[in-house]
Amino acid sequence: MFRRLALLACLSLPLPVLAASFAGTTAGGLSASSGSTSAAAKVVRAARDDAAAYVASDGRIRGARLEAALRSLRESGDAARRASDMELARAILAQ
Repeated sequence: MFRRLALLACLSLPLPVLAASFAGTTAGGLSASSGSTSAAAKVVRAARDDAAAYVASDGRIRGARLEAALRSLRESGDAARRASDMELARAILAQ
């Protein structure tokens, strides 16, 4: 039930502009150009449920997978370092 509510809450939110700026990066593409999935992309993909809970709870629920994905994204580029946790969580959900 919570998962369904979290998903509905996420769908009602506007998609962040940040997601578009991640296009072509590990965060945006979620896969390497060679077709093999990088370790960072797997971490980000695994964080979708945690990101949904984070967004739906307005930042009150922070799962371990989301924390790992945020660290991974911030290591990948300047745009992610400047983004808030909420912007990154929404970008994860937009993938």
